[in-house]
Amino acid sequence: MEVDLVLRNVSVARHPGLVDIAIRDGLIAEIGNRISCEAVEEEDLEGAFAFPGFAESHIHLDKACIMERCSICAGTLEEAVRETAKAKAGFSEDDVYMRASMLVEKAIMHGTNRMRTFVEIDPRAGLRSFEAIKRVRDNYAFAIDIQICAFAQEGLTQEPETEAMLDEALHSGADLIGGCPYTDVDSAEHVRRIFALARKHDVDIDFHLDFNLDPAKTDLPAVIEATCANGYAGRVTIGHVTNLSMLDPDTLAVVGRKIADAGIALTVLPATDLFLMGRQSNFSIPRGIAPANALSALGVRTAIATNNVLNPFTPFGDASLARMANLYANVMQLSRDEDIALVFDMVSAQASEIMGLRHDLAVGGPADIVALDAADPCEVVRASAPALAGWKRGLKTFSRPRPQLLKAKTTPSLSAISG
Repeated sequence: MEVDLVLRNVSVARHPGLVDIAIRDGLIAEIGNRISCEAVEEEDLEGAFAFPGFAESHIHLDKACIMERCSICAGTLEEAVRETAKAKAGFSEDDVYMRASMLVEKAIMHGTNRMRTFVEIDPRAGLRSFEAIKRVRDNYAFAIDIQICAFAQEGLTQEPETEAMLDEALHSGADLIGGCPYTDVDSAEHVRRIFALARKHDVDIDFHLDFNLDPAKTDLPAVIEATCANGYAGRVTIGHVTNLSMLDPDTLAVVGRKIADAGIALTVLPATDLFLMGRQSNFSIPRGIAPANALSALGVRTAIATNNVLNPFTPFGDASLARMANLYANVMQLSRDEDIALVFDMVSAQASEIMGLRHDLAVGGPADIVALDAADPCEVVRASAPALAGWKRGLKTFSRPRPQLLKAKTTPSLSAISG
């Protein structure tokens, strides 16, 4: 057999021991032990864990890396929305392109090769950010697949021109539509109009929803009702839903089953939710993270994602989903291997499924592969394992070799050091 590339000595899920992966014409030709073939190129990955790559299901590229343009005093959601609204009025297309490109490059080198980004479209941002992110999507297609969600961050009914702008974006390259009922003066009408636009363009929906800690303050029932009424099961995702973290187990089970029965997926954003929630408390501060693992057990499709990086919503971050998975597992006090493995799925296979994308390493499938410095998915999450290299359709897209410790030729004894 003649192939273009063989990756030797990799650890792959559902394959015992170390295996090789042979690649031809951008597709996986064979996975097996000690593959014998004629290869143009071979690479020994020395036991690294290989998988189809991380899937970033919720990120905001357009407003990333703007800390120097904003003030953070109260650290609340309201302040973050207000400060970002002021800053984005000054965004230029080239400015958004530059900041978004830098973050996409970081994501790629952390092992992410599929992404859903929200782009704010309204009278302040216009379509400038949208045009910039379309350029990013095109220019980095060699390494990552990017979905663009046309997003109404600051409401819809109080700014009628936003609806027409969203419609235009969906006509000219946006992949889906996103709503934010809690910022609208009429949240129910907001939900209705978002569904109407989605049906008009036959696209999926991704809502920012119930970003508070009051279970009684919720737009979830309206979204569930609209999902069922519009026949949109499997096509709606909700992000944040932090008030679910305040429910007792029995009530959570009831609500979780309603979400699952409606076919709605859930994305949790640990870094942002931890930073913004619980600001009213001086002690015993609630975590404010929806329990994705418990909801997954109830049948809800769940994912973990980055959300914001270096802005008033999240003044931290580097677009590493391994780090985000580790943060979630730590905060949710998970330890069992099966729970940790589920967390890994929520930044890979389950996140890809929510985005409607394929996620497997299989003969005949695309050679989209990322190698991580770990033996298995559990080690990836527990140790925030770094990415080593990635390939898209069999072509190498990045390389981050393992660091090497340069030991001195002679090492002083402990007695010499202490004496």
